[in-house]
Amino acid sequence: MSFLATQYVRVTDNLQKRIVMSNEWAKPQHAEAYLARMHDIPHRVEGESTLLSEVPLGSKRILDLGCGDGHLLSLVLAHCPGAEGVCLDFSPTMLDQARLRFQTEPRVSFIQHNMDERLSTSRTFDCVVSSFAIHHCTDDRKREVYSEVYDLLEPGGAFCNMEHVASPNERIHDRFVRAMNMTPDDEDPSNKLLDVETQLGWIREIGYRDVDCYWKWRELALMIGFKP
Repeated sequence: MSFLATQYVRVTDNLQKRIVMSNEWAKPQHAEAYLARMHDIPHRVEGESTLLSEVPLGSKRILDLGCGDGHLLSLVLAHCPGAEGVCLDFSPTMLDQARLRFQTEPRVSFIQHNMDERLSTSRTFDCVVSSFAIHHCTDDRKREVYSEVYDLLEPGGAFCNMEHVASPNERIHDRFVRAMNMTPDDEDPSNKLLDVETQLGWIREIGYRDVDCYWKWRELALMIGFKP
């Protein structure tokens, strides 16, 4: 089986395989390897700039799903200086780095949570953001996450998901890998990639409005929708 074909394994995977793949992010060395290269991702600044331009300036509560070291949330909080932020991540290493980033910032709180499990909080949010995180969930779980985010949003709230998505075919995927200065051996075994069109369709069906891919470079895409 080719590498790209492996990415399209769905819920036919057995539970044990899902757990092993998910747990890659519980390993400190896996999280640290990503943090070491995250700022080298081509065109990432362009995607983040586009994301910020769609975050409502009046947002008061912001949730970052798969927050990593808090990089994206720090940008959003600078854009919305009156907002409070919540960092959510599965990886203890990532959360430790986020706590270091925000150690003098009392308006940020932290939740350790595996996104394979239902998002549950008594709070609602004006904006939910995510950066290269939800693609580690199975396809069925991705759709559930989008629906759960919708329930967490206040009316008029934005969901901004900058995501790693699937290429249409293996040739285009191979060009993406080369453009990232990677080899197939460098690819994350936790990836469960899915095409943009399918995900945009789900987001529309759930009830979001003004849904679109607001920015894209090869397999990196920014999908945004707003709660009416």
